[in-house]
Amino acid sequence: MDFPLHFRCPISMEVMKDPVTISTGVTYERKNIEKWFYTCKKKTCPTTMQVLHCFDMTPNHTLKRLILAWQNGKSQSHDELSMKHDELVSLINTIESSPFKVSSLKKLKSIVELGDHDVKDDFKKCGGVEVLVRIIQQILIESSDFVTFRACEEALSLLIKLPIEEETIKILLQPGCMKSMAIILQRGSEEARFCTVSILQRIMKSDCQWSVVIEDQGIDFFKSLMEIMSDEICSKASSCALQVLIDILEKSKKSRLKAIEAGAMCTLIEILPDSSKSKSEKIMYLIKMMCECADGRMGFIEHGLGVAAITKKMLNISTIGTKIGVKILSLICNSHPTDKVLDDLLMYGSVKKLVALLHIGGSSTTKERVIKILKLHGDKWKKNPCFPYELKNYLGLESDSL
Repeated sequence: MDFPLHFRCPISMEVMKDPVTISTGVTYERKNIEKWFYTCKKKTCPTTMQVLHCFDMTPNHTLKRLILAWQNGKSQSHDELSMKHDELVSLINTIESSPFKVSSLKKLKSIVELGDHDVKDDFKKCGGVEVLVRIIQQILIESSDFVTFRACEEALSLLIKLPIEEETIKILLQPGCMKSMAIILQRGSEEARFCTVSILQRIMKSDCQWSVVIEDQGIDFFKSLMEIMSDEICSKASSCALQVLIDILEKSKKSRLKAIEAGAMCTLIEILPDSSKSKSEKIMYLIKMMCECADGRMGFIEHGLGVAAITKKMLNISTIGTKIGVKILSLICNSHPTDKVLDDLLMYGSVKKLVALLHIGGSSTTKERVIKILKLHGDKWKKNPCFPYELKNYLGLESDSL
């Protein structure tokens, strides 16, 4: 039933081998129309039911050539698919049995990369994903072996060419596979690390229970993400790592503590000033999530340049960025900030930008946070000549004689 409709005989609905056209212009299989006229004694066109005065039949050579060409093309396509299937099976078997896997993995990657969805689906049905995972997990046993490590990297570069669906994700979330990918994040080549973090990003987008597996990862896993995120050469890998970290920290407070312990706060503050607008928003969002923990706020304060980095971006990137910036400063200011932090807020222009936000019309959560910050620490700041005099009355602060 997958034959084109105009290749079928209107009587039998089968592909025509000897198509002929009658006087009404309709084409039929010769034997079928002859049976209609001469055996059944009909004098009409089977399709139009028009009465015929002659029963001439003209061979339709053009249609016959088209049918033959179509059939040959389908046959070649089937043969090619069959050959690719045999080649896939052969290469998978070779990889399983041979200690030298890299060349076979490269051939497999070439076939999968150039193949259509059917080829990729066939690879998965042949158990290809399971074979790749076994190769990836092998570095847990032979992590110092160069050949094993290269095979693992090549397996990851092949895996990224496949559609990573729910069944595949469940296989990848096996503890051994995740530990192996963590090793590649730490010690792999630039391409392998990019493939690994891209795979992680796809896993994070799924509905699978990946957060439990991620929580079992050690501090080194987060350090590796930090290193990739700081990579100025491969911006794609850096963006992927940034999004992966956001997905992880949104799901797990336990992971936030691990990220803080891994030095995430320090890294994020240092890369924030020179980041693009879209990247700055994400970095500030990560800082905000970590500042919701006491350890995160301590890390922010201890760095020394946290206030300066956040202040630089406030009012300069987007409305969302400004809201996040105010939220960060609010978290810091509401949790017993040091005198140095309060001095930094004046020195780096944070207070000036907070005052500017008061001129925004209407009420908002951001504006309420600004007012709370200014009222909470206004008594200290009002002694500074930089603090706007008219703001003292607005906030209900007692004026000191100058």
